[in-house]
Amino acid sequence: MFARVSTFKTGPETLSDAPSEDIVSRVLQIPGCKGVYYLNGKETDKAIAITLWDSEEAMAASREEANRIRKDTSEEEKTQIVDVEEFEVTASSLNG
Repeated sequence: MFARVSTFKTGPETLSDAPSEDIVSRVLQIPGCKGVYYLNGKETDKAIAITLWDSEEAMAASREEANRIRKDTSEEEKTQIVDVEEFEVTASSLNG
């Protein structure tokens, strides 16, 4: 599995703590997408979106659409894109 981590700067003008259902739906419709997490810093001016991909090829093929969605999200939520990084998931464990 692979992951793309997008970091956003938030502020007083940021509209919500999470992306809209439309944005999440657009991400999940990209071929190879396994899921999405959105983390909102309670004590910081930072939010992080993590998307999970079933293969490196799927993640690479999604870059153009992901860039469009990220830009739309940033404009819609009034955040600033700070960084985008890609990783291989080498360990994973969820309880429950």
